[in-house]
Amino acid sequence: MQHIVAPSILSADFANLQRDVEMVNKSQAQWFHIDVMDGVFVPNISFGFPVLKAIAKYAKKPLDVHLMIIQPERYIEAFKDAGAQTLTVHYEACTHLHRTLQQIKQAGMNAGVAINPHTPISLLEDSIAEADLVCMMSVNPGFGGQKFIENTYSKVKQLKQLIKQKETDTRIEIDGGVDLNNYKNLLHAGADVLVAGNTVFASKNPTDTIAQLLQFP
Repeated sequence: MQHIVAPSILSADFANLQRDVEMVNKSQAQWFHIDVMDGVFVPNISFGFPVLKAIAKYAKKPLDVHLMIIQPERYIEAFKDAGAQTLTVHYEACTHLHRTLQQIKQAGMNAGVAINPHTPISLLEDSIAEADLVCMMSVNPGFGGQKFIENTYSKVKQLKQLIKQKETDTRIEIDGGVDLNNYKNLLHAGADVLVAGNTVFASKNPTDTIAQLLQFP
């Protein structure tokens, strides 16, 4: 199965958002990745519902929405209504993770769980069967353009082993610092979805960069 590239709209030009959404539409990328931050769980604030709905209006590919917010269970239906197809919540932000993942599925979306770089893979053992996707942060969440954490490769391999052990179809997504130098190593380790922000939107030819990220010998 071919891996997925999901350009991160956090790195787009907000003054030309429709233009950048159209670029992703025309590219070979399969998903849009949208980070929602509340300034509490992470030290930054990003999109709210009006911006998400505006993106959904023009996007012709699935919206992969990553919530970096506290108490995400309060907003599940609202994100569904705003156009999210995959909704990912943080392990560290959910008191009742299993219930929250089930609520996301009941709302008709794919359910994802994200983990920060310091969170052990072993903590997902009891919830991996409920997750359609695990978003592994390869930088500390909150800001784009950070340096990739090298220990990510080891954690991807551990997660892949857990998925095989539990016999689930959970996809592994990598978010943070993904570039043309490390993406192949991530795929070799077991990644299925690559989130790319600055690598795509700071490129002189974003569609060509996306095509390169989809190459895998």
